[in-house]
Amino acid sequence: MATQMKTSYRMLRGFLKAVTPNMQTVWEEPFDGQPAVFCPNHAGVWGPVDMCVHFDLRQTSRPWFNAAVADPKQVPAYVRQDYWWEPGCKLEPLYNATLPYLAACILPPILNTVPGVPVHHDMQVIKTFRKSIEYLKDGDNLIIFPQQPSGYKSHYMEINKGFLQIAPMAWRTLKLPLKFYPVYIDHANHMIYVRKPVQFDPERKLADQQDELLDALAHGLLP
Repeated sequence: MATQMKTSYRMLRGFLKAVTPNMQTVWEEPFDGQPAVFCPNHAGVWGPVDMCVHFDLRQTSRPWFNAAVADPKQVPAYVRQDYWWEPGCKLEPLYNATLPYLAACILPPILNTVPGVPVHHDMQVIKTFRKSIEYLKDGDNLIIFPQQPSGYKSHYMEINKGFLQIAPMAWRTLKLPLKFYPVYIDHANHMIYVRKPVQFDPERKLADQQDELLDALAHGLLP
């Protein structure tokens, strides 16, 4: 059964849907209904909005988000290292003195209503995977943005690999051979392209198929 959402999150999503361009979801092959992981390109700030507000399966898809952005004490440092403004621009001193603290007031209350998965980058990372397994067990999907930020309004095409650990965990605990769907978000043209999925093979070790999975996902993030 899909996870219930807080009223405040439904209202926020409804507002964003009303004020942002509608997006059409195009599937390379039909979705089989099994809980899966959708891996989109970040598309700047619009990727998360498009996936949570306009994606066909938004009602049953739970995004991963940086746990630091849900903690008011950690938000300022996160904003400063996440390229929210162009380095060296004339207004950088003003941005540096204001935006991190504005974000600390605004983002945590919003993210703490989101039915998603806080991503920890320390010893608490096990909480990230446990919460992910809970959602998959409930029949929900995961949305994971695998690209690392590389600068102002840009991300590396090389993608992270740590999130793939969810695949053997899903097999051990749920007997679910997890599928990963590459998703290309074309925000300018209002399109979400869901490419053919790549599936974890439980008969093989993750280390033996990791490069294949990552290559297929990276290719699917391209236009």
